[in-house]
Amino acid sequence: MAVATTTGAPGRTDLDWGVARGIAGFRWLALGWAAVVFVLTRADVQRAYLGWALLAAALVVTTLTTEASIRRRPGLFHPAAVVVEVAVGVSMLLADGAVYDRSDHSQSLGSAWPLAGVLAAATLLGPIGGGVAGSALGASRWLGNRLSHLETISSLALFSSGVLYVIAGTAAGAVWARVQQAETAIARGRAREEVSRTLHDGVLQTLAVVQRRVPDGELAALAREQELELRAFLAGDRPQLDQLGAALRHVAARVERRDGLRVEVLLVDEDHPTVSPMVVEALAGAVGEALTNAAKHGEAARATVFVDVEDRVFCSIKDDGKGFDPAEVSEGLGTGGSIRGRLTEVGGTVTVVARPGAGVEVQLEAPLRSKRTG
Repeated sequence: MAVATTTGAPGRTDLDWGVARGIAGFRWLALGWAAVVFVLTRADVQRAYLGWALLAAALVVTTLTTEASIRRRPGLFHPAAVVVEVAVGVSMLLADGAVYDRSDHSQSLGSAWPLAGVLAAATLLGPIGGGVAGSALGASRWLGNRLSHLETISSLALFSSGVLYVIAGTAAGAVWARVQQAETAIARGRAREEVSRTLHDGVLQTLAVVQRRVPDGELAALAREQELELRAFLAGDRPQLDQLGAALRHVAARVERRDGLRVEVLLVDEDHPTVSPMVVEALAGAVGEALTNAAKHGEAARATVFVDVEDRVFCSIKDDGKGFDPAEVSEGLGTGGSIRGRLTEVGGTVTVVARPGAGVEVQLEAPLRSKRTG
């Protein structure tokens, strides 16, 4: 997948940095308004030094996060940065009653600035992180009012403020998750277009030539099958095999037709927990590569694919081939790139157990849902 990444925080895209700069702009606007309100309501202020100190702390956070978003510093996406920002917002809400000497002043000390910490938490930690940050601000607003010596604000008003903070955090996190999924889908589409342009005049035409000129009928049929699958992949119209069992049986049947390897797929429970399509695709691709290795390199006649799905997916591919000595054979491109690479991409692991003359067992473990967004 071709995603526009940059130096700095690993895996961060231009979209991530753009949103970070957008939140930075919000911080400046909200902080400027908070300072204006503080000046306009100075007649109600009891401890001006405390108010200015808290606004200065917010200024420091705003300046540092803005500089980090412009220069793309990895620390901006560290959870500690979010914790510090939320802590400053919490301090503003807790100290509101200590700064003012009247309960009817128009706005709280921080005005809308604490909301920036909620947005940052939502984009970094998702809906749950945004909701937790919003809850912290709501609780601080309530506690600050209760600890002050001023006339208390109505419980409904305090509760409404807290609910708004929580809604803002969870909604922002959910929207951001959808945006990331859309970005992934767009990046995949662009990658498919790039691959299609690259392969159309090369590999596909070569496969077509092989079909016309090779005297071996079996090899011609294999070239035709590979051409059709490649064209279907590039067009994005492959069969939708979202169910794990169906996807693995489809892969096993393809290897049987192509390589003559007899494959048995055993699923402990067909009515298993749902596995996300991204994980299904990764597992099917890895199993297909493991079976291909068993047929071509292991000279196996039979293989068994055993699958158990509980809180994670466990998949074992065991063959009756000639095996090998792991100490003498380095991991090839098939295992390292295609198998291990696919599982790593979704947060899974690969273990290869092999002995000379005893076949090979490839053990795959993966979460029910991909660790990546999307």
